[in-house]
Amino acid sequence: DLRKEFVEDIVWASVQANCLYEGVYLLGTALARPVICRKQIEIAVREGCQYVSHGCTGKGNDQVRFELGYYALRPSIQVLAPWRDPAFFERFPGRPALLDYAKEKGIPVFQTAAKPWSTDENLYHISFEAGILEDPAVVPPKDMWKLTVDPEDAPDVPERIAVHFEDGKPVKVVNTTDGGKTVHTDPLDLFLYLNALGRKHGIGRIDIVENRFIGIKSRGCYETPGGTILRAAHVDLEGLTLDRELRRLKDQYAQRLSEIIYNGLWYSAEREFIMASIESSQKTVNGVVNLKLYKGNTIIESRSSPTSLYDAKIASMDEAGGFNPSDSEGFIKIQSIRLKAHAEQKAAMEKARKA
Repeated sequence: DLRKEFVEDIVWASVQANCLYEGVYLLGTALARPVICRKQIEIAVREGCQYVSHGCTGKGNDQVRFELGYYALRPSIQVLAPWRDPAFFERFPGRPALLDYAKEKGIPVFQTAAKPWSTDENLYHISFEAGILEDPAVVPPKDMWKLTVDPEDAPDVPERIAVHFEDGKPVKVVNTTDGGKTVHTDPLDLFLYLNALGRKHGIGRIDIVENRFIGIKSRGCYETPGGTILRAAHVDLEGLTLDRELRRLKDQYAQRLSEIIYNGLWYSAEREFIMASIESSQKTVNGVVNLKLYKGNTIIESRSSPTSLYDAKIASMDEAGGFNPSDSEGFIKIQSIRLKAHAEQKAAMEKARKA
């Protein structure tokens, strides 16, 4: 049972970083691989094994993620990958052949000829790909989605929660709709509760075409209920507590970190370096975000923080609050210097072109 370490070591790090691959994918599959790799290698070392194995296809990202993890943790380990063995993939060129074999041998599997798509489910999310989904123009059938209620069928009454953060990590969730009777502080319980709420309210569905690390475009459908709620809350709190330039730099790091994780490089030097920088940025990300969950939407309603950078007096349009509006004139003039120079440059080039 790796759920606790998955949440505390991997998911919380992703929340701190606001990880998002290609602007939309919360990395549910990629995030699970490092903790699985680590436990596999731990057992292999304990048992004196020379080999580890995985069942990933030879076309996907997961073969890369698992094997890079294995080699980073145990350079001498050897890997058995059946789907790259000609004797295997020539006999079983795809999932239909595997389904036929499973039926012939009485092996129970979740997939069927009617629902041939591949799924990967963990505590963070579930993914769907292959089968009819390989045509990006095909609308996924309603009964494909497994974790979340269809937003159209979600409750007509919204549910409100308060998520508390310390150093950018969730430490408490309170259901304010029930008057604060439901409270969770244990990391695993907290995340399971957010998953349950997200499922109930149809939160976290996406349908995308992404770029695999090996160079192939792939269509994938994902459900990430609790992760979607947490990312929305964390991004909002950073707006209140992070310095502008720090946040810009941190967002650039987060984009690169998302690519690193997607590509299976969790145990790389660059991931360790970027994550150390992100953790440093999170020292001031403390506070509470109040959210409304309603029919597939995660709606931020308010936030507060003991380490807020927000100054209500300076921000107010009703009082000066120590800010001299005339100072803005000089600021604008300085900012306009390069814009005027650019305009003059273009005018000179146009004049020369016509001459």
